[in-house]
Formats: sequence, C-alpha cells, structure tokens
Amino acid sequence: MTATAEPPNSVFSSMRLQLTFWYMAVLTVVLLVFALTTYSYLARAAHKRTDDSLQDTLNSLVSTFNSELTDEHQSDDNAVKEAVESFHFRDRQLIVFDEKQAVVVASQTPADMPLGTKWLSLPVAQSQLSGLLTSALRSGRAFATLFPGKHAVRVLAAPVEGNRHYTFVVANPLLEEEQALAQARNAFYVAVPLALLIAAVGGYFLARKSLAPVVAMGQQAAQIGASNLNQRIPIPRNNQELSRLARTFNDLLTRLDESFAQQKRFMADASHELRTPVAVVRGESEVALSQPARDVNEYRESLTIIHDEGRRLTRMVDDLFILARADAGEYPLVRENFYLDESLSECVRSMRSLATQKGLEINYQPPAKEVAFRGDEALVRRVVLNLIHNAIKYTPVGGHVNVKLAEANSGCEITISDSGSGIPAAAQAHVFDRFFRADKARSREEFLSGSGAGLGLSIAKWAAELHGGRIVLERSDASGSTFVISLPYSEHGSAPTSS
Repeated sequence: MTATAEPPNSVFSSMRLQLTFWYMAVLTVVLLVFALTTYSYLARAAHKRTDDSLQDTLNSLVSTFNSELTDEHQSDDNAVKEAVESFHFRDRQLIVFDEKQAVVVASQTPADMPLGTKWLSLPVAQSQLSGLLTSALRSGRAFATLFPGKHAVRVLAAPVEGNRHYTFVVANPLLEEEQALAQARNAFYVAVPLALLIAAVGGYFLARKSLAPVVAMGQQAAQIGASNLNQRIPIPRNNQELSRLARTFNDLLTRLDESFAQQKRFMADASHELRTPVAVVRGESEVALSQPARDVNEYRESLTIIHDEGRRLTRMVDDLFILARADAGEYPLVRENFYLDESLSECVRSMRSLATQKGLEINYQPPAKEVAFRGDEALVRRVVLNLIHNAIKYTPVGGHVNVKLAEANSGCEITISDSGSGIPAAAQAHVFDRFFRADKARSREEFLSGSGAGLGLSIAKWAAELHGGRIVLERSDASGSTFVISLPYSEHGSAPTSS
C-alpha cells in the first residue's frame, strides 16, 4: 500500500496564518503611511508656529524701535538698544546689525542655545549670518536655519530704516521643537509595533473563528465516501459565502450520488441481462454434450440457438460499449455532409422486410425538397432504425408504421408513429432509461433481431443529444405512439436546398 503524498509543510501553509500575514501586511502599510503623514504634519505645524512666533517678535521689536525714534534727544543706536533691552525672552535672542554687518546690540543668549553664549563669534555662524543678512537686504525678510541638526537655530532677519541702516535678527533655538518631535517619533516607535502585535493576535483568532465553519465542513466532507454519499454538509447560517460553498458541495455530492446510483443500476441490469444468454448458451451446450452421439438435426438446433444467443450477446456488448464511451465523453462524432431524406428512405427500405414478415404496413413521407444535413450519418441512422424497430415490434398484425421528415425552425423533425397499443402512462417517463422495458413478461423471441436489453431508446436519446437535438415521446395512447426527433442544422453544415 502506498501512502498518499502530502504537500510539504511550511510556515505559511495554514490558511489562518496566510490571512493573518496579509492582514498584518496591509495594516503595516496603513500604519506606516499614517505615522509618516502625521509626523510630517506635526513637523510642518511646529515649523510654521516657530516662524509665526518669530515674525510676531520681529514686528514688536520694529514697532518699539520706531517708538523710540520719536524721542528727538535719542540717537538711532540708543533707540535700538532701548528697543532690544525692553524685551526679555527665555527661548530666543534679539540681535541688531548695522550696515557693515557688525553687531550693534544683542539680547541675552538663551540658556538652551546649543553652541553657547559665544555662538555669534563662531566662524560658521558669521558665515551663515552674512548670507542671511545679504538675502534680507535684497528681499525684505528672510528665514534661515543655522547649524542644521541637533544644534539647529531658526533665524529671521529683516532690514529696518532709520537715520542708519539696520538689520534686525530674531534667533530661536529649535531644541524644544526637536524634543517634541522626538517624543512623537518615540511614541510612533512604540505605538505602531504594539498595534501590529495586538492586531496580529486578534487577526489570528478572528481568522481562526471565521474559518472554523470551513474546517468543520472539511471534516464532514472527509467522512463522506462511496458508501455514504447520501450524507450532506451542514449549511452555515448568517454567512452567505460559506452557505454558497456548502450548497455547491452538496450539489456536487448529489450529482455524485446520482451518478454512483446510476452506475450501480447499470452494472446490476447489465449483469442481469448478460446472465440469461450466457445461461442459454451453457444449457444448450451441456444438453448437446450430455450424450455421446446425437442426431445431426439436434446438433444444428442447439448450434442455431447458441448462434442466436451469441449474436444477441454481441449486440448487447456493442450497445454497452457505446454507452460506456458516451458516459466517458470519448465517442468520436464523425460529421459529414449527407442528404437526410435519402438516409431515412434507406432506413425504411431496410426495415420493410421485417414489417412484411409481421404483417405490417410501413410508409415514408419524404419532404418537398432535399434536406442536406451535416452530422454523423451512422448515428442518425441508428436512431431512426431503433425507433422504427420498436414501432414494428410493438405494433400488432395489420397495423401500420409511418415515418415523416419535415423542416422545422432551424433544423428538421423526424416523426415516427405506429398504431400499437401504446405505452402505459406510468412507464412513459422511463422509456429512455437504460434496460427499461414496459412489459417485462414479453419473451425474448418477440424482440426479433433487436437487442432485447432495453438499450435502444437510451442510445437513440444520447445520439440525438450529441447532435444538439432531442427525442421526445409526443403521444402514446390506445391508438398508438408517436416519437419526434428534432435535429438542428450544424453551424458548419448546409441548409436545405431545392432539388
């Protein structure tokens, strides 16, 4: 016994883990976008707030300076110093430069100035401030960030005109702003992983709970086999998707159950039908061999019976082979162009001798014009011959069988009627079933040259459907039965043409 190979296990072989992983991936992207967007907004808002505060401070300083200039006994430099000394800020420094970019006055350096109280004398500061002062003189007001990084200082410069040219500068260390942004970053560093961890645990349990009905359905399906195909998978409530899946599985099981039941009936019926001719052959051969010597006529009679049963077995095996290939979808349909009216005429001609032997009249009503058709001529002839044979078989002496070919909407119709006793109403729905015979008491000899196994109408129905058509029992009563074969014209076939 060989074990069934199972797919290799992996970390993501579980559907629960896969759902959790994808949920985490999507949530990670969402949280990262949210964190970056929020941080960017906070940073821009903090920078704007700092710049607005610097402009307010500079406007106040300029207003104070202009007020000091109204004092006629005070020089411009003294007015500048008075204006600067009137302001006291904990977190920013006021500086006034003259036209030579020399410091006229500077307020007290803030305690959190990164480079200390001597930062103005540093070469790097003088170089950056020189560019800022030049830009302010050219454009009016100018912002700049000195010493980018952990020592960053935000500076606003604006030229002011008195009796002399001054440039007022407000410098604000960005240490507090950077600390606030660092706190926001640290909060995101903690909150995002924590949120992902909680979401992963919650997502796994939610996926497990959501897939629990699927697991239950799988366990139930695993217990269903050929011996209990009548069982069905419970349909979950309040879940449209899983309910639809369960119904689909149940529909599949119903089709499998019907198919298995049909196969079982087919095998049982075939075994039953094959048993009779085999028993006859064995019985006749045993009778013939039971005595050392028998009359020649007795041997011929036994051989004739064995020959007839052999022919019957051959026809039955051929029919079973055709049906088996039909069920497997392996029967080769050989399409060719032929005239359907001529083929029907030959079928009627071949069955005329059989009808004459039974004392019946068989009539054929051809169409007004030739009917060109594309299909498997051998199968079409088999359908027609089976129906004509059945009509002859069940029509009493002195009756008649009529065959008619007529055009329909997009095809043609073959009507075969007889004047027999009809088919019982309870049996009419089963006439196309395999191995079905309305009167099981009829002897085998009544079937003449037919198979006598109840397969003819089944094969006729399959052959008609294989051509895209159908065969129906249109009428059956005490006055006789009428079968109608509807065959559509093939897309690649010819339409009826006038002769």
